[in-house]
Amino acid sequence: MANDITGEQAAESSTAQGGTTTIEDAVVAKIAGIAARDVPGVHALGGGAARVVGAIRDALNSTDLAQGIGVEVGEKQVAVDVTLVAEYPVSLQELAAAVRASVYRAMQELVGLEVTGVDVTINDVHVPSDDEGDDGREERVQ
Repeated sequence: MANDITGEQAAESSTAQGGTTTIEDAVVAKIAGIAARDVPGVHALGGGAARVVGAIRDALNSTDLAQGIGVEVGEKQVAVDVTLVAEYPVSLQELAAAVRASVYRAMQELVGLEVTGVDVTINDVHVPSDDEGDDGREERVQ
């Protein structure tokens, strides 16, 4: 569902005179995704399957900024669901609070909607050593 703002609401927040502004759900999700990714300690957004598809998109230089984001958009309100992978060793409660605050701020400032809730699901923890092929230690078995 797209978010329709009447000409009267637009005039209150800007110098627009008459008409309507429509903000599509995909745009709201993209803004929420950017806000969540900007938080230090967020390794990636999305669940396992979404991250696999995301890795393929990244290889093709076509990142989906709304990956891991679900939105419910009404006329004046929005609810956001964020699924993410945290960096290790980050406080998961503090990370969730920071993501929630970042998304909340983006929804109010950029989209102009009241936020009814930002639910954060942390479905994995990324350990930096998982990415490193050779960490300088000798192999025990050759």
